[in-house]
Amino acid sequence: MKRWIPVLVLLMLCACGHQGETPPAIETPALSWADLAWTQGLDLAYAQQFSVDLAQGGFARITIDQDCYLLVPEGAEPPSDTPEEVVILRRPVHNIYLQATAAMDCFRQLDAMDAVTLSGTQAEGWYLPEARQAMEEGRMIYAGKYSAPDYELIAAQHCGLALESTMIYHTPEVKEQLERLGIPVLVERSSYERHPLGRMEWIKLYGVLLGLEEEADSYFNRQLEQLAPILEQENTGKTVAFFSITSNGSVTVRKPGDYIAKAIDLAGGVYALADLPGEENALSTMNIQMETFYQAARQADILLYNSTIEADLETVDQLIAKSAPLAEFKAVQEGQVWCTGKSMFQSSQSVGALITDLHTVLTQEDPSALTYLYRLT
Repeated sequence: MKRWIPVLVLLMLCACGHQGETPPAIETPALSWADLAWTQGLDLAYAQQFSVDLAQGGFARITIDQDCYLLVPEGAEPPSDTPEEVVILRRPVHNIYLQATAAMDCFRQLDAMDAVTLSGTQAEGWYLPEARQAMEEGRMIYAGKYSAPDYELIAAQHCGLALESTMIYHTPEVKEQLERLGIPVLVERSSYERHPLGRMEWIKLYGVLLGLEEEADSYFNRQLEQLAPILEQENTGKTVAFFSITSNGSVTVRKPGDYIAKAIDLAGGVYALADLPGEENALSTMNIQMETFYQAARQADILLYNSTIEADLETVDQLIAKSAPLAEFKAVQEGQVWCTGKSMFQSSQSVGALITDLHTVLTQEDPSALTYLYRLT
């Protein structure tokens, strides 16, 4: 038996030597920008402020206003000749620094809030209970507001994306500094959507970023199905004025082309301020004098006060205390004054519930079980 040992050892050594040899290298041609054949676009029914083109291999090209982003699948590399102006995003997108508070609701509805670990809003500034709880439990930490972020903290947390609102354009040096640190910046523009369902459709963008496209489509389609019976009904013809009073006594209203005005129409109402001339800027609101508001909205069937900026109102007397002429309004005298809850604008996916609330107020004598609206007593 011993005479076979050298032979076995030799065979083992030969086998080990063979397995240890480096196979000849196979050169894979580098992917070029031109190789990314954009075969299809993301199907969007209402949103106009972004688009997504898809390519084989899991690449996606996202366009928002003048900005272009290349979403690179996990384990892949972007083409070496990617244009300099294209922002590179890598899946999985995680450790997000979120300044655009309206976007949080998309993460919440997709059960993906763990992707956001850095907040530009302190705990007391969140009206979404899940976001406030995440900060109180340390799963999301405050990293400075949009104009003064904590760069050291953000970099140390390996931030994969700074998700900003258009307020960042007021401090372009902040955007530039984040980019110098290698942190891609995406500016969220859902508030610029003219159609309320377009604002809600932004959940599809976050579905792409998070690899949750099917979940985002399913959620959006469910909202459309729930709204279908309301959208099919005839308009009631009742007029609705949406407004708030500033500290100096002027009135802040939504422009006639704003998504809130459109939501009132979809709910079966008529925006009472539809004939006001809009200011030539990109803002969704404008300030007018009380005299102008009085003429346009005194006979409105329903007054809807926006309390998302200041403290919530509880009574009509508190509203009249802000501006005495409101006592003469038809809706005040008939008890048709309603108020929004503070969480409404942080809940970007609230549009469907808002339309449902408005429809209920427009069509029922004594509405109850509302989500975002309540009557002033």
